[in-house]
Amino acid sequence: MSALPDESIAPAPDPGFQILRRLISMEQPGTLLAALVVCAFVVVAVLAPWIAPYDPLAQSYLRINAYPSSQHWLGTDQFGRDVLSRLIFGARNSLIFGLMAPTIAAIVGTTLGVIAGYFGGFIDRVISRLIDLLLAFPELLLAIMISAALGGGFWNVILVLSIAFIPGFARVARASTLAVRQEPYIEASVAAGLRTHTIILRHVLPNISAPVVVLMTLWVASAIRLEASLSFLGIGTRPPAPSWGNIIRDALGNIFGSPWPIIGAGFAITVVVLAFNVLGDALRDALDPDTA
Repeated sequence: MSALPDESIAPAPDPGFQILRRLISMEQPGTLLAALVVCAFVVVAVLAPWIAPYDPLAQSYLRINAYPSSQHWLGTDQFGRDVLSRLIFGARNSLIFGLMAPTIAAIVGTTLGVIAGYFGGFIDRVISRLIDLLLAFPELLLAIMISAALGGGFWNVILVLSIAFIPGFARVARASTLAVRQEPYIEASVAAGLRTHTIILRHVLPNISAPVVVLMTLWVASAIRLEASLSFLGIGTRPPAPSWGNIIRDALGNIFGSPWPIIGAGFAITVVVLAFNVLGDALRDALDPDTA
């Protein structure tokens, strides 16, 4: 009896590709539009020196409060600076703060949450009380308090935003670790004699990464919003360096002479924050096994 020929079996699709396909699916035009906005924001921020038509710090008394024209698409401010160029360079600051702060907070907060959830006991109580203390203050209030103590400046703002976001990551990581800690494969790993750090790196972190990644995506938008708020209050990015927050702050006293900085910066903050929120919600749905 001759053996039947083996039928070719198609390889299982890559999970990452499936998630990407769901994110950009035409069935969700809002998600696709949000992804395009985020991509455009990143491109503008990275290529700011080559895209901006003028030096964002260059002043001209001959162009004060100019209306939008072919030379200045969004007009100029009270110092004769090109508004569009300042918005483009402000996007670079927003991107840096929006990516660095949640990334640092995710690393520190996830580490604290995993340690608390995996070891429990006294360590869990100490870390949980510290996180509860930070959670007692709203993010913006906590950021204002720390900024007032440390002052402005690039690294101080990064530190302030990171501290404000650490409690949320720690809570999510702790809750996810407590759930994973009870799984049979963790007990089997312990019984097999694997070291604790090996179990955490191989089995715990990969299985709690989805909610952490989703939270980090959502808080990129929060970081951009908080940085703009701190800059507007004068304790964030220091002038004359352009930031969407201090662009609005500088333009408030000249709103009747040139409203274009407020309109442009406000629109940019609204669109980018909304796009990141929509993308974060879509990523959460794509990573949720109940909606797969």
